[in-house]
Amino acid sequence: MEDNNVNVQNKLFGKTFFWMFLGLLGSGLIAWYTYYSGLYFEILIEDSFSTLLILELVAVLLFSFLFRKLPPIVVGILYFVYAALNGVTLSVIFAVFELGSIIYLFLASAIIFAILGIIGYKTNKDLTKWSTYLNVFLIIGILLSVLNLFILKNPTFDLILDWIILAIFFGVTVYDINKIKLLQLEEGINQEKVHIYCAMQLYLDFINIFLRILSIFGKRRN
Repeated sequence: MEDNNVNVQNKLFGKTFFWMFLGLLGSGLIAWYTYYSGLYFEILIEDSFSTLLILELVAVLLFSFLFRKLPPIVVGILYFVYAALNGVTLSVIFAVFELGSIIYLFLASAIIFAILGIIGYKTNKDLTKWSTYLNVFLIIGILLSVLNLFILKNPTFDLILDWIILAIFFGVTVYDINKIKLLQLEEGINQEKVHIYCAMQLYLDFINIFLRILSIFGKRRN
């Protein structure tokens, strides 16, 4: 029985990371094309980034609240729609940071993410209580970031927030990886789409870790 559970876990992790990889690959290619094709500048001139961010939010909300009700194919489409939209908005990093810096820090983020994943997978501690604290800290961090962006506009405070939110997402990643081990046993979840839900969670974790690391250590264009 235990061996069967391990096999189910490994199968779920395999599908999850494969879908996460596809999402990241799609976002990366679309981000690169959006910037280097000149589409980025057209979006910037038309001031359409706010619209894209709203569409991203709608896709995430639909994914989160309707995940259990929607058929697997619709859930998969929503995942890739979000990854594509996110790719367009991520094109801004090519305008702000040097390409070499983006590549190196992406690889560094992948290594860090892998280490956090191993910690989350190997730990046998009950991390259920982490959820409330992580969500509260993350919401506070985001609100402070918005406050600083539009009102305070303090670069030092922004850097401090980057470090804090990065640390929070380290914890979120460990928690999410650990949670995946239990998801295939949870009732009410269609096993044909649970890996897509997991992939979305880890996709968001990785993107946020990468963006914070890029913001802190990235070499900006002159």
